[in-house]
Amino acid sequence: LRVQNKKLYLATFAAVLGPLSFGFVLGYSSPVIPELRKISDPKLRLDSNQASWFGSVVTLGAAAGGILGGYLVDKAGRKLSLMLCSIPYVFGYIVIISAQNVWMLYFGRMLTGLASGITSLVVPMYISEVSHPKVRGMLGSCVQLMVVTGILGAYVAGITLKWHWLAVLCAFPSCIMLLFMSFMPETPRFLLNRHKRSEAIASLRFLRGPHADHEWECRQIEASVQEEGLNLSEFKNPSIYRPLLTGVALMFFQQVTGINAVMFYAETIFENADFKDSRMASVVVGSIQVCFTAVAALIIDKTGRKVLLYISGIIMALSTALFGLYFKMVLPNRNNSSNPDVWFTLNSASPGTESSISWLAVVSLGLFVTGFALGWGPVPWLVISEIFPLKARGVSSGACVLTNWVMAFLVTKEFNDFIGFLTSYGTFWLFSAFCCLNVTFTAFYIPETKGQTLEQIEAYYRRS
Repeated sequence: LRVQNKKLYLATFAAVLGPLSFGFVLGYSSPVIPELRKISDPKLRLDSNQASWFGSVVTLGAAAGGILGGYLVDKAGRKLSLMLCSIPYVFGYIVIISAQNVWMLYFGRMLTGLASGITSLVVPMYISEVSHPKVRGMLGSCVQLMVVTGILGAYVAGITLKWHWLAVLCAFPSCIMLLFMSFMPETPRFLLNRHKRSEAIASLRFLRGPHADHEWECRQIEASVQEEGLNLSEFKNPSIYRPLLTGVALMFFQQVTGINAVMFYAETIFENADFKDSRMASVVVGSIQVCFTAVAALIIDKTGRKVLLYISGIIMALSTALFGLYFKMVLPNRNNSSNPDVWFTLNSASPGTESSISWLAVVSLGLFVTGFALGWGPVPWLVISEIFPLKARGVSSGACVLTNWVMAFLVTKEFNDFIGFLTSYGTFWLFSAFCCLNVTFTAFYIPETKGQTLEQIEAYYRRS
């Protein structure tokens, strides 16, 4: 039985152009904020507070995109939802390019954030529903791989391009996605849920090739497809609320590892470690992310999801503990709550101590990014695309995406307050404790989905 077909990879490639666009959105602020803080036009010049909002307002747009995407994906379908989200991507960049004031910059970022939220919900779902179990882990991990590739692309392009031209470049992948997705099929599961059997067979023929047993796979999917419509009362059913709680917890734990905080620190850490060009240092960090996310994608169908989450959680727990140790040794022996600004606390460190152990911060940063890229970066997005029953997939995925982006906003925006309250080293030791909690959570609550069909995973939750 031949179940793989090159057209499946083509459909995946078309879909992951969405996460590439999403990565460009996340990476755009890093090279652009320093430029906008020095721009000659006073209407567009950002102060430190405005720069913080320019970076974090994307997460609010993405949280709204999670809610909208959860509705769209069940009403319009996976394919059309993905095509529609290219509109706010492009329009958002047009608003940024034509901005006359700071509020237009915020609005453009909010629109690109909205598109990113829809993308982060729809693409994992589309890929999991078109894939065969033997390659679903690898193809699903390509979502995070393309996100970090987009971030790296924005960092690299930002070295040479001005902010206007960088916005033009960032709008490009979403236009290509719109073109490619127009030739790709809708997912067989969505079509069967809409009682379009002949179209579902045609979709399977495209995805699996002419020689696979399309009728058999169609019957397997039909056996678990339930009638359209989901009532709130059905969330009392363990087969619906248990995977939902697992997914929401995964998204919560992904953000409280401190990934956004550590990336927020990255340039400052490299500057204090005597790296002359902190922009190039950001490119190095982005390259590490791309490299190890690719490693995770290649091995995930052999090792399984849980093993990667264990390894990732342990590496991150160790590296954040080392970060805490670094700040404990570097910062003066006093409470730094009088000025919780990250740059102030680092620059108030005793110079001798700092230069002698700056390698510890760089090693910790490299370790942390490696650990995150191996497991807690790609795996949660893959698992939430696998564990939800078909009828609750849109609503449940929307709740998870909303949780992820709200937590991302809170961690990014409130990071300085944490430092003021707990000190720098206390904050990183808190992240380390959460990473240990992640490993415990994985052991007890994450099912191993390696090699199983989506219908088998759904049956597992119904049985238990």
